[in-house]
This record gives sequence, C-alpha cells and structure tokens, in this order.
Amino acid sequence: MSDPVMTRIGEGVQLHHAQGRREDARDLFARIWDDIDGERGDPLHVSVLAHSMADVQDDVSEELVWDLRALAAADLLTDERLAEAGLPYTAAGLYPSLHLNLGECYRKLGDLGLAREHLEQARAGMGALGDDDYGRLIRTGLEELTEKLAG
Repeated sequence: MSDPVMTRIGEGVQLHHAQGRREDARDLFARIWDDIDGERGDPLHVSVLAHSMADVQDDVSEELVWDLRALAAADLLTDERLAEAGLPYTAAGLYPSLHLNLGECYRKLGDLGLAREHLEQARAGMGALGDDDYGRLIRTGLEELTEKLAG
C-alpha cells in the first residue's frame, strides 16, 4: 500500500535533486509539514520530511533546526514502522546519515567539538548499514567530513 505523505515527500526530493528546484521543494515540504501537523505527526513522516527539508535550507542555522527535528523523530521510529512503509532500512540504519548531517552543520557553524561528536556517533552506527549504494554514500560522506575536520 502506498503512503501518500511519503509519495509527496518523494516528489519534493525529486524537485530538489533531479530538477534543481530547491525553492519549489522547500515550499512543498512546508505545505506537507502543515498537513502532517508538524512535529506531532507520524514520526516516520516527521523524520523523513525534516531530513529532506534540511537539505533545501539556505541558512545553516535553519538546516540544523530541521536536522535536529529529524533526529528527534527518528528516536521514536521502530523497524516495524519502517517495514510497514516499505523502506529497506532498520531504524538503526537511519542514524549514521542523521548524525553525518548534524556533524556537517556543526562544522559549518564552527562548533568543531559537536561536529566531531556527531561524526563519532555516525561512525558508531555504520554497522547497521549494508554494502549498498546508500551505505557507500554515507561512508563517503563520513570520509569527507573526517577530512574537513582534520584540515
């Protein structure tokens, strides 16, 4: 069964990534946020939407707010809910990406201590990822953030 909210979020992701229409994606995500009643919505919708909304922010401080919302909602997710939505991840598999994004935000904001903490949390969760495109993407991101923090 298709989840209409996840479908709409996917449309926003396509606007951003495939079509380069960040502002249109941000507008769509804002409408979806209102429709799901913000942080009171289904934790899956909140986490995925906030994670996606963070990617279309122009201001790093706003990006951080959305990434923190995504992390808080992920703490409420179960493997069963992800399976029910047809997602091929475990709840634990979401954390490396969430912490990677937070680490990058904190790095951009100049808080290298928090950036390193989130980098370590991302590394600690890597065992939950497979050797697939998603896992390789996160591993590459971790290597890049490690280099940025070292230099």
